[in-house]
Amino acid sequence: MVTDIFQAAMLVSLFSAMLRIATPVIFAALGELVAERSGVMNLGVEGIMLTGAFVGFVVADKSDSYLVAVVLAIVAGGIMGLLMSFMSVSLKLNQTVVGLGLNLLASGLTFYLYRISYEIEGTMEIPRIETLQNIEVPLLSKIPFLGPIIFNQNIMTYLAILMVPLIWFVLYRTKLGLLIRGLGEYPRAVDVKGISVDRYRYIAVMFGGMMAGLGGAFLTIGYSGIFVQEISAGRGWLAIVIVIAGNWRPGRILFASLLFAMLDAFQLQIQAVGVQIPYQILLAMPYIFAILVLMGSRARSVPPGSLGEPYSRE
Repeated sequence: MVTDIFQAAMLVSLFSAMLRIATPVIFAALGELVAERSGVMNLGVEGIMLTGAFVGFVVADKSDSYLVAVVLAIVAGGIMGLLMSFMSVSLKLNQTVVGLGLNLLASGLTFYLYRISYEIEGTMEIPRIETLQNIEVPLLSKIPFLGPIIFNQNIMTYLAILMVPLIWFVLYRTKLGLLIRGLGEYPRAVDVKGISVDRYRYIAVMFGGMMAGLGGAFLTIGYSGIFVQEISAGRGWLAIVIVIAGNWRPGRILFASLLFAMLDAFQLQIQAVGVQIPYQILLAMPYIFAILVLMGSRARSVPPGSLGEPYSRE
């Protein structure tokens, strides 16, 4: 049965699933990258993804417009980012505590609103929506092996991949990117130039929230078609680990996201072919590996110099 996994058709299925699974994590990790590059550690990514998943699902179900659903999920993520910014940048509260508080808020609020919206009681059937359809890129999707994997995905997966070089370009080839990196390394130098540290940290954290909201929307609109309690399932925390493992660089973050997604896709494939391994171990594989990677990359990772430190003008 194990040999079945390595047949060509199964490999195409495996790598295609890898890209789909990686999509929400790529969005969230890139958003967290921008926030942390500005000096703010947003540990509320898990809760923001959950919020985006809820808003995206409900709006898509009630309005039948996926575009509106995605836009409002992004807005919801931005509002959560604004809340994080207000408490950590303006009020200068402990960023770890604020992030954990956002996660608790999102966990309770989304499930409460979900029960109200659908009057869920007992074993009532879970509401479902149609997920986004895959879009075949003409000609490119016909390339043997790689074509069906890379060029037969839904539009949000394409967007996630395109965001990697875009974020890299903004951070390393524009004045805005230089400013954001300066905020994370030495905010006083930015302040001396007459630029508002708080304003641009607000922008960076809100952008990070919008990206996490977009990633959350993918979980319901582009992947599962349902909303259940804690549907983010640790992906927000995984995104934070990936930023550290990727040493705060977009290209490495993409590679780390795909690696973790590969483990997740592989455990699904193993279950599908009937390999006799307890499924609990298979489900835990990506997260066990995340802990090992975090431990192994500790010496090589160099975080922004002022990460997690509130800035006060003297």
